[in-house]
Amino acid sequence: MLALGQMSRGFVHDFRNVLGVISAAVRLAERHADDPLLVTDFLVGAQEGVERGLRMTTRLLNFASGHDCDIHAHNVNDALVRLEILLRYAAGSGIRIVVQLGPDVPDVEFEFPQFNAAIMNLVVNARDAMPDGGTIQISTALISRPVSRDQGPDHYVRVRVRDNGTGMDAGVRRKIFDPFFTTKAGAGTGLGIPQVDAFVRQSGGFLRIDTAIGVGTTFDLFFPCADGSADLH
Repeated sequence: MLALGQMSRGFVHDFRNVLGVISAAVRLAERHADDPLLVTDFLVGAQEGVERGLRMTTRLLNFASGHDCDIHAHNVNDALVRLEILLRYAAGSGIRIVVQLGPDVPDVEFEFPQFNAAIMNLVVNARDAMPDGGTIQISTALISRPVSRDQGPDHYVRVRVRDNGTGMDAGVRRKIFDPFFTTKAGAGTGLGIPQVDAFVRQSGGFLRIDTAIGVGTTFDLFFPCADGSADLH
């Protein structure tokens, strides 16, 4: 029952993020009703949110039917390009999103909808950590094995989400992987970061966090490269 409750709350958490994107796009369309071109762009964003929500419900139904996760090779650069417009809606008008895609980033294996949900979770958390506005930097890179890792593949694809928000103290930092721990009172489920961590681990990688009060927070998602698939320059 506990596992079922965690899965249900996790799905609600992700679906609420998608609804937030749709709502933001519709509000912007209403605000710019006198500009047909802008309205069209905003409605396209809303439609993409609807389609993403439909894919989420399909994934939930597949899970209920006993189907395995759909893990395939994907390119994180391509995934972020497709996701960028929704991330901008999710971040809101007071937040600037800067996307920097590294060159020659090879494909890595993960479940595509879970990757989208993970990045969306991190962007929404970063937004909430910047109530007065700020910048979220999303970058990708092909790197050698991190110094702190003495085992594993030689190369990783790193996806970095960095904000210049309030940051976390050591006490909060120790608890963010605990299911249901949240700093957002009634507005949070406490499942966003545990879901991101579980997704990265499921993909064979790991998650690293760097944070400081008044400086901001950086989440690094490391996805392992298959032997021979990476060529560092």
